[in-house]
Amino acid sequence: MFSQRTDGTSTPWHFHSGVNREDKSMSDKLDKLRHDVYKANMELFQKELVIYTFGNASGIDRESGTVVIKPSGVDYDRLSPDNMVMLDLDGNVITKGYNPSSDTKTHLKLYREYEEIGGVVHTHSRYATSWAQAKRPIPCLGTTHADYFFGEVPCTEVISDEQIACDYEEETGCVIIERMKGLDVDHMKAVLVACHGPFVWGKNPDEAVYLSVMLEEVAHMAFMSVLLNPEAVNIKKTLLDKHYLRKHGKNAYYGQKNSGV
Repeated sequence: MFSQRTDGTSTPWHFHSGVNREDKSMSDKLDKLRHDVYKANMELFQKELVIYTFGNASGIDRESGTVVIKPSGVDYDRLSPDNMVMLDLDGNVITKGYNPSSDTKTHLKLYREYEEIGGVVHTHSRYATSWAQAKRPIPCLGTTHADYFFGEVPCTEVISDEQIACDYEEETGCVIIERMKGLDVDHMKAVLVACHGPFVWGKNPDEAVYLSVMLEEVAHMAFMSVLLNPEAVNIKKTLLDKHYLRKHGKNAYYGQKNSGV
């Protein structure tokens, strides 16, 4: 729902005459999504989960099947809503002027596989990536972890040579999906890609960023805990269930129901 300016950036169709109300409504939605994805990427930088051009955040409008993602190799101080890249679920780029993130095919694979996902974040945050490089899941050693992730955060197998040679970013998505089999992606919204780094998702880009921040925090805590006690083991199930389900279960009672807190 965008047309091209002479400078290569994109103008929403609703800025042009002759566009009907339905088109304008969709264009407004996509314009908001572009702003939301821009804000998500900037928060990754502000929370120090990424440096230079590391990482990426994306979001999807399910009605139109449109994905918005950070442009490839662009420094965070040069990002704006206008240079967020729009594309369809088949990877066809809608906007011109910028190439999408090199991890785009991984994001698209996750969106196609899991319809409940509305935002995806990939970082190389220090502690979560350390666990990924060690090819170890992040153990759930305490209630802070249990408040956000329903058990240890899984780690994939190392991607095969055949997958690397075939279509690396697409196959990275396949490796994630294989590891998530048997897990509920509504209750485990993060995975470590072995030797690579974390991918996190949520109902929208904002939630995916929030959980990325939480993932890095619990990865740091787990790292320190294992240093202090190499024999530390996962939290017992009754305590895990209590802390996770009181916030995220069907009978959750954490927070203020009427205020959105």
